[in-house]
Amino acid sequence: MQTYVALLYSIILGAGRRVVMSDLKAMAESLGLSNVRTLVATGNLVFESEKTAIPVLERRLEAAFETAFGRHVDIIVRGAGDWLKLASRNPFPSESTGAGDQVAVRVMRKAVAEDVLPGLQAHAAEDEKVLLVGGDIWLVFSRERPSSRLLAAANHKRMGIGTSRNWNTVRKLAEMVGSGQ
Repeated sequence: MQTYVALLYSIILGAGRRVVMSDLKAMAESLGLSNVRTLVATGNLVFESEKTAIPVLERRLEAAFETAFGRHVDIIVRGAGDWLKLASRNPFPSESTGAGDQVAVRVMRKAVAEDVLPGLQAHAAEDEKVLLVGGDIWLVFSRERPSSRLLAAANHKRMGIGTSRNWNTVRKLAEMVGSGQ
């Protein structure tokens, strides 16, 4: 059995309706996935399955989600080893201490090319940072501004399918897959 992490892009179904984590867990279990657990009520799954190609898992989860909840949601899947590698490559360790919500990573389905970095950096405020590591977009957001132009610059239309998680979530998911909880 292999351990995987699945990240849902958005679990808002409309008009204030969110997916309940117990329902999401039941959906994953209906696919034959085992030891399914959730983290935080924002669409993070950890599960075990026979070794399966990542795109196959993504398609199966997306189809099951649409059937169960009536709406398509992009789902990014990473194997446990790849998730631990992502977490260990945080390029902003000093900014990750404390609250841990200032640093985020946009986990991408397909690696982002290095040549897009200057365009992203052009949207960063003076106290913000952006780097590409392994094709994923790492960000340090401003504590001074309530909104950042970086989020808009790193959206689906410009960068492709991906979803963002703050450092706290990345770290906790790494702990889950590392310890097998």
